[in-house]
Amino acid sequence: MDHFLYKAGILHAEDVALTDIAARVGTPFYVYSTATLTRHFSLFTEALAPLPHLVCFAIKSLSNVAVLKTLGDLGAGMDVVSMGEYLRARAAGVPGERIVFSGVGKTPAEIRTALEGGIRQFNVESEPEMRAISEIALSLGTVAPIAIRVNPDVDAHTHAKIATGKSENKFGIPIAKAIAAYAEAASLPGLKVVGIDVHIGSQLTELAPFEAAFRKVAELTETLRAAGHQITRLDLGGGLGIPYTRSNEAPPLPVEYAAMIKRTLGHLGCEIEIEPGRLISGNSGLLVSEVIYVKNGEGRDFLILDAAMNDLVRPSMYDAHHDIIPVTEAAPGAPTQPFDVVGPVCETGDTFAKQREMPLLASGDLVAFRSAGAYGAVMASEYNSRPLVPEVLVRGDQFAVIRERPTYEEMIARDKLPQWL
Repeated sequence: MDHFLYKAGILHAEDVALTDIAARVGTPFYVYSTATLTRHFSLFTEALAPLPHLVCFAIKSLSNVAVLKTLGDLGAGMDVVSMGEYLRARAAGVPGERIVFSGVGKTPAEIRTALEGGIRQFNVESEPEMRAISEIALSLGTVAPIAIRVNPDVDAHTHAKIATGKSENKFGIPIAKAIAAYAEAASLPGLKVVGIDVHIGSQLTELAPFEAAFRKVAELTETLRAAGHQITRLDLGGGLGIPYTRSNEAPPLPVEYAAMIKRTLGHLGCEIEIEPGRLISGNSGLLVSEVIYVKNGEGRDFLILDAAMNDLVRPSMYDAHHDIIPVTEAAPGAPTQPFDVVGPVCETGDTFAKQREMPLLASGDLVAFRSAGAYGAVMASEYNSRPLVPEVLVRGDQFAVIRERPTYEEMIARDKLPQWL
């Protein structure tokens, strides 16, 4: 469910017409719905009751501070994978005790910053990282809470670039080596072991891979407890997918996901941490673009938009599908035809859709990319010296620009000439 609906023939974000936002900020732009963000976060917190739990939003999916504050004010924790994301969470007012630091390559500076600023736990990915955290914690006169990320060698049945739980992936410690890793962690004076972490991938559309991984985690929990380790938290990562097309079979609902967690892990008495990103942010955002030209080619026609692969890279990088709809609603029975929907970047890869059936549009018409809230703005770049597009947050009948579009002068001014030029 989202809050992007046609009203009087114009697509709205909640009670704001997208045409009004376009007139104010220009195109392309990202727009997010507060009501949708709130609803999707609440689905997880309601589904996990009455288990002790913390829902940590995966910042990597959408990192604007206004969005983080919206969720943080609802009680969300944050899952971060870099110093920048940690500092964004703190800037949004999220306390350190609700921030989990994940990622395979935490630097000494990142570890130190998190220990000094407050951290719920580090999800440790390797033995060398574990030793580094202990050493830095000791230098600061503190103890670092950790969960060790185990790799359960489970096929998530998702895109190869976003699968993280197989033995060939770079993430986590092989579950067969977990007992030795926990023994070493317990011997390091700068660490306090608090739990187990697992994350098998992103955009999963079935529960079976999750259940296979969680059953392995349950068995490991009991083994570690028998060896004397205090396992009080189970961090289950994120990864639950969303429907990117209206015709797709719907992925499992949060309530179904939570029921499976309770069935496989509820008997252990652990606090459950989950780290959804896409399912909270994905359908909470649109990318709005304007048609520059309608081009008749040899055997196919093109809709050339002012948005490009640098603004939304998922179709180029992952062959991802996004529904593309007109901002002005097409009349019932209006003719359609197949178009290649493309951007202006000087690459054939700058293609959003091939032979997509679309209403007949003209230069100046607006279109919206659905399900663009996750991994849209955060993966954008200034390729072809195109300024980053603005982000807009809507609440009811109000909207605010939460990231301005930089001017060309501001973008170019970041380049510095050496003295010999």
